[in-house]
Amino acid sequence: MTSADLLVDAFGRVEENVHGAVAGLTTEELAVRPDGDANSIAWLIWHLTRVQDDHIAEVAGLDQVWTAAGWAERFALPFAAATTGYGHGSAEVAQLEGISAELLLGYFDAVHEQTIGYVSTLTDADLPRIVDTRWDPPVTLGVRLISVVDDDIQHAGQAAYVRGMLLRRR
Repeated sequence: MTSADLLVDAFGRVEENVHGAVAGLTTEELAVRPDGDANSIAWLIWHLTRVQDDHIAEVAGLDQVWTAAGWAERFALPFAAATTGYGHGSAEVAQLEGISAELLLGYFDAVHEQTIGYVSTLTDADLPRIVDTRWDPPVTLGVRLISVVDDDIQHAGQAAYVRGMLLRRR
């Protein structure tokens, strides 16, 4: 198994988890927040997709799918186009009401396709490349990619947990 194979597998697991968390839920269910300040499934999936889109586009030297493919306009959120959801509070999370499963998964799938297209080309020699010097030690491509996978899996797991709560209420 190569590094590229490992990354394709990891991002493939994210895809499975995201689809599993969203499948069959209504727009209203996607917006449910377990309490007044909790994240909804819609926000969690949008956020993990925005982070993946932002971070992969940056290291790959590509345009973000969010802006280049018109997803920002389709979502019509009251945020700046560069927003990924990092640091969002309760008021911002609430803005993800009315977002359908089709819209969420359409955007996620487009980002996933770009991600897989990029990571499948990587070799072991690519992974030590420094991609962010704002940290000490500087962040390598390998570390950045694992960070994205980790963030995505955590948020997909949170979305799956909220889904379980919703399904028990049906």
